[in-house]
Amino acid sequence: MKVVIFGASGMIGQGTLRACLLDETVTEVVAVVRRPLGRAHPKLREVVHADFTDLSALAEALGTPDACFYCLGISSAGLGEAEYTVITHDYTLAAARTLLASNPDLTFVYVSGSGADSSESGSTMWARVRGRTENALLALSPRTRIIRPAYIRPRHGARSRTRSYRLLYAATSWLYPLLHRLLPRHTTTTDTLGRAMIALIHTTEDLPRILTSREINRLGA
Repeated sequence: MKVVIFGASGMIGQGTLRACLLDETVTEVVAVVRRPLGRAHPKLREVVHADFTDLSALAEALGTPDACFYCLGISSAGLGEAEYTVITHDYTLAAARTLLASNPDLTFVYVSGSGADSSESGSTMWARVRGRTENALLALSPRTRIIRPAYIRPRHGARSRTRSYRLLYAATSWLYPLLHRLLPRHTTTTDTLGRAMIALIHTTEDLPRILTSREINRLGA
């Protein structure tokens, strides 16, 4: 099975990449990146690309994958809605359209966030944009799956690129066992999330198209 990962340098992407490299059912991983990841593995191939609004030049390099794990994202802090929309919505739709053109049966798994606004009309900017992105992806293909994690504990060296998140995880990591026991529906880990995304490709279970940490933890157990 061949998978494409966007955002492999981020915290969630790092956990997803690790899960894919460890999984025997995944035979090839193509990481679309702006800069080389600086790691080597027999299953890993990197495709360096600058303009994520236009991936047409990558169609041949990406080939015909079975799945795409879209983990690319950015904090909305300090960004206006237009800039945040380009990165969150436009990049994502460009990737989905390019990959679905080569394989309409592709499973596209989009990592969104708890609190995303499916109505697209709420007062919180990031939630509206996330909800608009989710709705557009769901309309593109019946094999789209949306993941909405809440608190994610980084594992096995996964590290957020956002300084405030790194500080948060460093301050709260020791509390995770208690948090997970008290709030199992709102907590997960990067490795559990990665395994859950792989499980979504294989499962024949009738799952909701939008999954929360509760389903993530069950699939990735």
